[in-house]
Amino acid sequence: MKDDAGRHLSDPLVTAAEIARLAGVTRAAVSNWRRRYDDFPAPATDSTSSPLFGLSEVRAWLAAQRKGQEMSAEVRLWQQLRSAHGEDMVTGLTAVADLLSQRGKSAPDSADSTLRPLIDELTTDQSPADLLNDLTARYVESSGRAGSDGITSPQLIRAVQHFAGPAARERTVYDPACGIGSLLFAFDDHSSALAGQDLDPLHARYAQLRAEVTGLTDVTVREGDSLRSDQMPDLRADLVVCEPPVGAADWGREELLLDPRWEFGVPSRAESELAWLQHCYRHTEPGGQVIIVMPASVAYRKAGRRIRAEIVRRGLLSQVVALPPGMASAHALSVHLWILRRPSESEDTVEFVQMTDLTDTDPQGPFEPANNQTAQVARIDLLNDAVDLTPTAYISARHTDFTARYETTRSEIKRQLERLLDSLLPPLPEGTAGSLRDRAMVSVSELARAGLVETTENAAVSTSEQLDTDYVNGFLRSTHNNRRATSTSGTFRLDTRGSRIPQMAVEEQRRYGAAFRALTDFEAGVGQLAELTKQAASLARDGLTSGALRPPSAEKS
Repeated sequence: MKDDAGRHLSDPLVTAAEIARLAGVTRAAVSNWRRRYDDFPAPATDSTSSPLFGLSEVRAWLAAQRKGQEMSAEVRLWQQLRSAHGEDMVTGLTAVADLLSQRGKSAPDSADSTLRPLIDELTTDQSPADLLNDLTARYVESSGRAGSDGITSPQLIRAVQHFAGPAARERTVYDPACGIGSLLFAFDDHSSALAGQDLDPLHARYAQLRAEVTGLTDVTVREGDSLRSDQMPDLRADLVVCEPPVGAADWGREELLLDPRWEFGVPSRAESELAWLQHCYRHTEPGGQVIIVMPASVAYRKAGRRIRAEIVRRGLLSQVVALPPGMASAHALSVHLWILRRPSESEDTVEFVQMTDLTDTDPQGPFEPANNQTAQVARIDLLNDAVDLTPTAYISARHTDFTARYETTRSEIKRQLERLLDSLLPPLPEGTAGSLRDRAMVSVSELARAGLVETTENAAVSTSEQLDTDYVNGFLRSTHNNRRATSTSGTFRLDTRGSRIPQMAVEEQRRYGAAFRALTDFEAGVGQLAELTKQAASLARDGLTSGALRPPSAEKS
């Protein structure tokens, strides 16, 4: 790490991505500069995953190297692709991949001749694999939700990799909805073969070209609808990963009613994700694993209860992970990871399901759960009427000390009740009927004109020692004045013209003001008590239904 003593304390720090934007190049270009140039500024922090650099040093280096003085070839290539293909960038990326795969050969007739000079210029400084990986990363970053079909977000890929765990041996990996191949190719290390299929022919072709250009071997990507037209019916994989299309009602249910893949039950039209789940499981080798991305609602929707019950009853579901919001590229729905394992023999089943809730975790951070974010749940505890597989319900029950919390809440309710009755609600002696009505009255508008009060929408504040604020507001909230001040929506709004208060000496005002203050505190206390009663009832119900609490004995009741 560079010694910070030579850098001004106020010098901002920038990431590699910010350097790329500053220079008008891609992040891969910045990575190449760091490798190729010994004088490139050293990181100002110790982080290896996301190093930070001094902005003044970076600017000085860019100026000395004349980097960013003119539009780079990377940016010119990207802008040319965007100009030619608009939102259909996969077509442009496929053209680039096609040319890169034919490098050193005569260009195919279909090749875009205008791309060749830029590609030749770029590949003098970086490999074809680096160039295509960088263009793909730029495409993923620039795609909004509406244009991200076929894309699995980098953070979701990291999550799937984390929960797949390290490979114990060379394995076959299969993705039946592989898109442009990002999730599938993330498992290239320690894989003997990669296989994928995608409904979009362009996505499938680009994925295959990506594999060829980036040097991945034993990769097969086919086009077609995996549910309706499985191109690899005999494939059995050690690991099946999948981020299926969400909410696809027309997934082929009627024509696939008798399909042998539905061994857990025929999914309804609304449960396409459970069709994909069973397709993935069908392609799993004994002892193999399925990791599928599911919308959170699949865990509890009534239509999928029977299928959920079946995978739990058979001991196939090993873990459900609730991920942080915003993990998916194509939609904003919260997602879970469902992890299933096909038994290698009849007794090799799961007795406990690991429930993990990472919804409060930073999507960019590690996915290792803390102790209070995970719980082991016995299969029998999941097989109730709902078969709800949402992790939160089970984790909160496992990590809550119901006895202590319930007793603490009961004690607080008792204390609040005693305080409300003994301290806040004042005893009020009987008054003389009509005594106040016979007094001279004054309107709030008159007090305001005299400079004795300032008013807001719902209160008045005294500006004089001869007028008590609590006394004024207490009378403003009387039934008589409140009738004038309440709007049709039920909101209190001060009516300065119509509201009137009795005239009295300041000492008497203060006695009334003290009583009104006590009533306001009493109302606030009742509100707090209402919240406590809700907490107590919720704790009692959850404790009783989870077995952490039990009803009182017959003698006590």
